[in-house]
Amino acid sequence: MLQLAIRAKFAAPTLTLPRKRGRENRASAFTGLAIPCRCPLGTVNLARPNDETVIPGPWPWVTQSSLSIVLPAYNEELNIEGAIEEACEVAAAAAPAWEVIVVDDGSRDTTAQRVARISTRQPRVQLISFAQNQGYGAALRAGFRAARGDLIFYTDSDRQFDLSELRYFLPVMERTDVAIGFRVYRYDPVLRCLLSWVYNRLVSAVFRARVRDVDCSFKLFRREVLEAIDLETRDFFIDTEMVAKVRKWNFRILQKGVKHYPRRAGESSVRASHIPRTLLVVVQMWLRMYLPVLVGRRERIDPVCPRRLAGQDIVRQQTPTLSVAANQDVPLEPREAHGGE
Repeated sequence: MLQLAIRAKFAAPTLTLPRKRGRENRASAFTGLAIPCRCPLGTVNLARPNDETVIPGPWPWVTQSSLSIVLPAYNEELNIEGAIEEACEVAAAAAPAWEVIVVDDGSRDTTAQRVARISTRQPRVQLISFAQNQGYGAALRAGFRAARGDLIFYTDSDRQFDLSELRYFLPVMERTDVAIGFRVYRYDPVLRCLLSWVYNRLVSAVFRARVRDVDCSFKLFRREVLEAIDLETRDFFIDTEMVAKVRKWNFRILQKGVKHYPRRAGESSVRASHIPRTLLVVVQMWLRMYLPVLVGRRERIDPVCPRRLAGQDIVRQQTPTLSVAANQDVPLEPREAHGGE
């Protein structure tokens, strides 16, 4: 009896394993997942096709709002034409009225000349060219000022993102103010990924903004958000400034993962030598934003989105909006007509 009891105690239990589900079933189990948190942040994963397939056209318009796509560029002569072509196709398929704004930040190659040739064939492509390099932030701010769309999206011109994923961000804007992407798998050097992880944790702690990937250049804004936050930075810190000020004004933020690809051509303009200056700018930005509140020289901002205050706290720019009627007179090239018609 003792031997039987010992065998029964240590015998391996018989388990009934569940049937393995396919890739599609596993993906569908997490479709529509929303992670709530105490501040108005969240993570949204919308339904999407298999990553290994190509989304065929034509697409139905996923938003009735006008769309502006801003592409900052610096020495991107090998990538800029493909980036503009992809942006035009995605915008024509996603929105009834759209424009693409390329900001050449004083490139020393033929980036500006290539964009100028494209803009003569496609009037919806606009070129803003700086005589000298003024910085990534200055280029983005110039593009935001020139944008006329109700929704403003920006990404880099190095083609490390799939712009077709923008069609999963646009429907979310009906219930949020800012949609921020985060890179699911980064195709960057290990050291850069490690530094980015540390920097994201630092920004989350300093500015109380729980954003997974602060420097991910795949962000979509409502127009009134960019008009309210008053950007100041002229360099790469502008990504952090946008997130910090959006969080301080308590705008609604949603995050969604996007695919990241290796750079196809050219070199990155981000250097390790930028790290000390970036840390100094983090401290300076925190002092400008929070020190007056701590010492009592400025009233504490109420946790209410300015967009919901009947427009009293928003100084709107005198910029003409991009309307559907204005776009109807602009012809589409054959390669773009299949998406928007």
